[in-house]
Amino acid sequence: MSITTKSEISAILQQNLEHTFFSWSKQGGLNPINAKSAKGVYIYDREGKRYLDFSSQLMNVNIGHGHVAVADAVAKQMEAFSFVSPSMATEVRGKLGAKLAQITPGDLSKTFFTLGGSEAIENAIKMARVYSGRHKIVTNYRSYHGATMGAISAGGDPRRHPVDIQQTPNIVHVENPYYYRCPWYSDSIEQCGERALGNLEQVLLYENPHSVAAILMEGESGTSGCIKYPPFYLKKVRELCDKYGILLIVDEVMSGFGRTGKWFGIDNHEVTPDILVMAKGLTSGYIPLGAMIVRPDLANAFNDRALPLGLTYSAHAVACAAALEVLDIYERENLIENAVQMGAYLDQQMEVLKSRHPSIGDWRNTGMLGAIELVKNRTTKEPMSHWNQPLAEPMLKVAGKIRELGMFTFVKWNLIFVAPPLCITKAQIDEGLEIISQAISQADAYCIA
Repeated sequence: MSITTKSEISAILQQNLEHTFFSWSKQGGLNPINAKSAKGVYIYDREGKRYLDFSSQLMNVNIGHGHVAVADAVAKQMEAFSFVSPSMATEVRGKLGAKLAQITPGDLSKTFFTLGGSEAIENAIKMARVYSGRHKIVTNYRSYHGATMGAISAGGDPRRHPVDIQQTPNIVHVENPYYYRCPWYSDSIEQCGERALGNLEQVLLYENPHSVAAILMEGESGTSGCIKYPPFYLKKVRELCDKYGILLIVDEVMSGFGRTGKWFGIDNHEVTPDILVMAKGLTSGYIPLGAMIVRPDLANAFNDRALPLGLTYSAHAVACAAALEVLDIYERENLIENAVQMGAYLDQQMEVLKSRHPSIGDWRNTGMLGAIELVKNRTTKEPMSHWNQPLAEPMLKVAGKIRELGMFTFVKWNLIFVAPPLCITKAQIDEGLEIISQAISQADAYCIA
């Protein structure tokens, strides 16, 4: 049935608003995009308006929208079967596990499949605690690891505050090495990194390092602002873990699968974690799937005792089939190489934008995972909208203009995120930056000389 009339279009919207919840939002007064179709880097609403997807939705549609090869792979698997118990072996499950062992860093070799990133984080924390016999998890304040109770407790994102009283215990937060707003007022990114490491080790000593099961870090910072690690930072975090017998969990849910110009963000730092967590780009968002892959010593610890992890839909055959096809698309369409090339072009063009807009305080990017930080004054770095607060007027205007001009991207606090599908072209980047430029002009008016 073709939906064409305004009343039919309106009915779809009303059904959504009246009978479904929308994430992270006041439920009254919402006006969501009424999506009809999507192809490549564009989404189309039911009234024919086109939106350039400049954040790969939630930084997950890495291969772009509407790739028919994924639909074909899913259909082929469903012709055989759609679901069997996770206690059964399947061809796609085995192939996907072997492929992940091949592309992940170091000796990571054995995977537990989940439904998404939050569940993968939950199970990584569980495994770290059971394996080590310890209980504390140390992670960054400016981080996001998911929305389930353990994951949201581990993250530092302020969306956890309404459920703080029910949070998972034994989570310890530390400051990020955030050079642009360095908590230690450092003179260089290297100095900021050294001071952050000193703070991290001091916190470990305060907490008793022998009670710490794991340090949990993002492979590359995502929705907390794409905060760039100092070049040596994660290597020295790995050294701290080894010094105190602590496991290193790396969250690659957002930064994995070509997003940073490597298979995984951690590959930019030449570090092998004990547990690597993934989701999003694993299936490019086409079907929900997450995973954690571990080193052999962790895997072997459960050869003679039961693994205390389980999910009804673990290793779902249809999701595994989608993931295998998506991983093949990354390789045969050279999307990771394109992320490197388009990321370099994006960095170059962003310098032009910075010269044009006094409200751009900082641009941080790795491959195709970037954020523009808007400020009222480049010297004082006063933000256009404060962290941990609803969008202030300047950023509301920026977000409104972005949507008006036909773009979907993530606008949060004083940040505009730039993380388009990895199949994007220079012409499409130019199109996106022109929209962003017009939107940032709204913020320029709030700059203080």
